[in-house]
Amino acid sequence: MNERSLLSAGVYAMLFVLGVAEGMVGSFQFSRTAGPVPVAALAFCLIILITCMLAGWALRGISGALIPGIGWILASFLLSMPVSNGSVIITNSGPGKWYLYGGTICVLAGVAITFGLWVRREARD
Repeated sequence: MNERSLLSAGVYAMLFVLGVAEGMVGSFQFSRTAGPVPVAALAFCLIILITCMLAGWALRGISGALIPGIGWILASFLLSMPVSNGSVIITNSGPGKWYLYGGTICVLAGVAITFGLWVRREARD
C-alpha cells in the first residue's frame, strides 16, 4: 500500500470517527430545549449537515459526505435502541424524533448537496 492510499484510508477513518463522536454527543444532549423548541436537537442536525457538506467538498466526492453520515447514523440509532433492562438513551419524544429523523434527513441532504454542487460541477468541467 502506498502513502497516498494510506493517507486516504486515514482521512476516511477519521471522518467516520467524527460522525460517531457527533452521534454519541448528540444522543446524550439532544433533549435540551428552549421552551417547546428542541434547540439542541436542531443544532445537532445542522452540525451533521455541515460536517457532511464540508467533508464532501474537501474530498470532492460523495463518499466524503457519506462516511461521517454513516458514523452518525450508526451511533445515533444504536443508542436509540432499548437495552435488556428497558432503558433507552434517545427517548420517543419530540426532541428525540427531531434528532433522529431530522439528523437522518440532514445526512441525506448533505450527500445530495455534495452531489449536486461539487460532483456534477466537476463532471461538467
